[in-house]
Amino acid sequence: MDVSWDTILLEMREGTAVLTINRPASMNALNLQALEELSDALDLLEGDPSVSGVVITGQGPKAFVAGADVAAMEAMSPESAWDFSRYGQELFSRIERFPVPTVAAVNGYALGGGNELALSCDLRIAAKNAKFGQPEVGLGIIPGFGGTQRLSRLVGKARALELVLTGRVIDAEEAYRIGLVDRVVPEGEALSESLGLLKDMARKSPFAVRQAKKAVVEGSSLPFEDGLALERQLFRECFENHDQKEGMRAFLEKRPPAYSRSV
Repeated sequence: MDVSWDTILLEMREGTAVLTINRPASMNALNLQALEELSDALDLLEGDPSVSGVVITGQGPKAFVAGADVAAMEAMSPESAWDFSRYGQELFSRIERFPVPTVAAVNGYALGGGNELALSCDLRIAAKNAKFGQPEVGLGIIPGFGGTQRLSRLVGKARALELVLTGRVIDAEEAYRIGLVDRVVPEGEALSESLGLLKDMARKSPFAVRQAKKAVVEGSSLPFEDGLALERQLFRECFENHDQKEGMRAFLEKRPPAYSRSV
């Protein structure tokens, strides 16, 4: 199931969906069309039980996503800016809550909306040439697609404030050091590393992987005791699924489990 839109490419690779932001002439900047087409791609993937993971990347070596499209934003009214922010926030929250694991394969610039898109993924793999930042204050605005919230939750309030208030751009090694990215790889290898990571996850129980992601993502926004209650319920649901019996029998019989790809 390979599909292309004007700004988004969808390619399937052994159960992993690769979504590529395809606006290289504008360094893959996000305009409303790109956001809408990214949402359309997620619509295709969400109901497909054969999809075990999603990689989001940018076309070309120069940029993952260089930001939201400034030319498109310059003439926005306060009301249209609010609508644009809401649409981006809802879309990125959808990525964060997507049922299967998501990985951002970051090559080149991930600035503004690009950094926010990477933050919405479960994991971030950065090429050595990757650059990260929230430079919006230099344009007279603030991050509008969740950056002020996800960045602080990932790297801590003080580091997030320093990056957001100065608009400073950091390299991949610093991003790794502060916990913004999970791995740094040689230039040109972010996509292959991301695919390999998701391939490892795909060998595990599909149902358990989805339950584990739900427990972490939804539980992280709950009070601790409520998070434990969610974990307890999801743990119970695992025992209603055939993967639990197969996984434990395979372990006791010292053989690889044969999990169904349907969830």
